[in-house]
Amino acid sequence: MKLNSIVVVSLHSPREKIWGELLGLNAAGVTLRGLDLNAFDDWLNQVNSEGQVGLATVFYPLYRVERIALDEPVGNIPSLAATFYQKIGLTLLEYLNKASA
Repeated sequence: MKLNSIVVVSLHSPREKIWGELLGLNAAGVTLRGLDLNAFDDWLNQVNSEGQVGLATVFYPLYRVERIALDEPVGNIPSLAATFYQKIGLTLLEYLNKASA
């Protein structure tokens, strides 16, 4: 899996799903710039109405990681990144690079 890919990480203890940009992956764990999947719609609405809203950069130890999946479409269901692009007009990576500039 390439760095800077948009992924969904499934965690356990407690169960969470985190969506965002993969910044690092090694034997110790995974580093993401993203948010809890449950907050995606609220965050997207906030970005749409307020403009620039950042994402947290967080490290998750490997013992909590259950699965890492690429954020990609499934049949007619678009990826979360495609939903972001459709509402905001930028890819997630363009948006994040703009935020850090």
